[in-house]
Amino acid sequence: MELAYYSDYAVRLVNTEEPARNKDSLTTVEVIRELFGSESMTARRATEADVPRLRAVRARLRAVFEAADEGEETRAVDLLNSLLLEFPVSPQVSGHDHRDEDGRPLWHMHLADHTSNATAGYAALASMGLAFHLTEYGVDRLGLCQAAPCRNAYLDTSTNRSRRYCSDRCATRANVAAYRARKRLETDRSASTGRTAESTQDSSTPTER
Repeated sequence: MELAYYSDYAVRLVNTEEPARNKDSLTTVEVIRELFGSESMTARRATEADVPRLRAVRARLRAVFEAADEGEETRAVDLLNSLLLEFPVSPQVSGHDHRDEDGRPLWHMHLADHTSNATAGYAALASMGLAFHLTEYGVDRLGLCQAAPCRNAYLDTSTNRSRRYCSDRCATRANVAAYRARKRLETDRSASTGRTAESTQDSSTPTER
């Protein structure tokens, strides 16, 4: 499992909450286990106590994305570093389940989990994955969806750093809204131009005596 794989952990956790819509899906142990994935050993250690603990980690991860989205690179890095210090990881070389054509292990970096609870385990993986993405691609590759009211987090992997939305659905919704706004503006301008023309014509008509 490569380190790049872990970068999505932060996105998945942050997006369990939609502040603008007052929605929060991080409410049960089952949701936590789904965040980890069905094959995770750490997920089996999740308890009800991890719900509020993981929500606290989520708020701190969202703060990283918010700082990055606002162009505050140093602040984003400082916030992420505080998470890395609090939730350290144990990197290991692994070759499990991956073989080349000759049957030899395909060695890769794996983040081993020796944490005491599910929250610490998830926070460590999410923070390290986000740090890997940030240092490999840049702070500006961490974004928040621009399609209001959605503010879901995303990782920009586009070639020209052009991503602005968390999904195709939000991109389509934003484009439709922008199109309708342009049409309304054109209609208002046409109406205004018509009224101006009528006013000019009226003012140029001789006054009858």
